[in-house]
Amino acid sequence: MLFSKKSIIKSSFTANALFPTGHAMNPKEFRTWIELDKNALYSNARQVLRLLPKRTRFMAVVKSNAYGHGLTHVASALEQMADFRARGWFGVDSIVEAVRLRSEGAKAPVLVLGLTLPSRYREALEQNITVTASSFENLEALARLKARPKFHLKIDTGMHRQGFFASDMPKVIARLKRGGMVPEGVYTHFASAKDPAYPTFTLAQLKVFKAAVSKLEQAGFRQLIRHSAASGGTILFSQSHLDMARVGIMLYGYYPSREAEIHTSGVIKLTPVLTWKSIVGEVKEIKKGAYVGYDLTERVARNTRLAVIPVGYWHGVDRGLSSVGEVLIAGRRRKILGRVSMDMIVADATDGVKKVRAGDLVVLIGRQGAESIWADEVGEKIGTSAYEVLTRINPLIKKIVK
Repeated sequence: MLFSKKSIIKSSFTANALFPTGHAMNPKEFRTWIELDKNALYSNARQVLRLLPKRTRFMAVVKSNAYGHGLTHVASALEQMADFRARGWFGVDSIVEAVRLRSEGAKAPVLVLGLTLPSRYREALEQNITVTASSFENLEALARLKARPKFHLKIDTGMHRQGFFASDMPKVIARLKRGGMVPEGVYTHFASAKDPAYPTFTLAQLKVFKAAVSKLEQAGFRQLIRHSAASGGTILFSQSHLDMARVGIMLYGYYPSREAEIHTSGVIKLTPVLTWKSIVGEVKEIKKGAYVGYDLTERVARNTRLAVIPVGYWHGVDRGLSSVGEVLIAGRRRKILGRVSMDMIVADATDGVKKVRAGDLVVLIGRQGAESIWADEVGEKIGTSAYEVLTRINPLIKKIVK
C-alpha cells in the first residue's frame, strides 16, 4: 500500500498512517520518486537477526536519513516488526534525527552516534535519547548537569576519529566517579572489518576494546551495553557481536564490501530496498556528429534518438556519471550522454524494439525487466561506494513504501 498525499508531508509511526487504506499516491504526479520495498527491508533485518545470538541487541542504523531511504519511513516500518520491537535500537547521527524519531512516535531506544552539543543534553534527557560521550569535554559538560541523559562512552581503538584512547581509561574512570556518572554503554568502531582477508587489525581493535571495557568493569561499571560490530563485523567477526550489533548498509540490501559478499555467499542473501525512478520528459532526434550537453564533451557517432530525463546532480545523479552512467528505459540499459546537469540528464534512446517515448518509465537505481542497476554498481563507476550513492539522493524526493 502507498502513502496518502497527507502522509507525504508528515509521516506517522502508526501503521494506518504509514500504509494508509485510503487514496494512494500516484507516481504520475511526480517527475521523480523513490519506492521502498518493505518486504525487502524485513527480509534483510530478519537475516541479520538470525546471525546474532538471542541476547544480542540489534541497532538499526538509520542515520543520514536512513542512508537516503527516509528516516521515518524506515524506522516506522521496523517498529512494526515483532522481532525488532523485542531487541531493537535506532542509531542516528544527530540529536536532530533523534528528536524527529521521537516526535513521530518511535518507541525503541535511540543512540546518537555523532556529536551532541552540550546545549542539547537537556533535550536528550527529556526525550529519552542516549548520547555519546567521546571526549573529556563531553564528560565535563555532563558532570555539570544535575539530571543527565543516558550516555555511552566511545573508545578509539584505532579508527582515530571520535573516542577516548584505552590509555585514557584511568582518567575517564576517575572523572566518572567524581561526577557520580554511570554510562549505560561503551562502544568502538572498526576501521577495516569489511575485508575478511585482513582480520589482523580488526582483531587487534577488539582486543584493545575488551581491555578498556575490563578496566571499566573492574572499577565497578559492570552493567554496560558493549558494542563494536557494524555491518562488516556482524557478518565477518562473530566474536565482535557482544551485547549489541549496529547494522546499517546490510539493512538496506547491500554488503559492506564485495569481499564480504563473496565470503558470505550462501549464508545471507540481501535484497536492495530502494528503487529510484523518473520519466522521459521529452524525446528528440539529432544527426551524426552533433554535440550533447554542456561543454561539448559528447559527440554522437550516429543519428541518435535522445531521451531527456528531468533529474540531475541536484537530485543525486553524480556529475561523475557524465558520459559513463546508465539508466534503464524499456528494459534496456541506456548510456547517459554528455554532462550531468543540475536538473537534467540525456540518455541514448536509439536502440530497442520498443520506441522510447515521452512519459516512459526510467529506472536510475533498481530493476526493470531482466536488467538492473544497483547503487554499488553506480558507486564503482564513479570511484565511491553504495553508501555515498544512496545517502546523496536528495531527501526531498517523494517516497512510496510498497
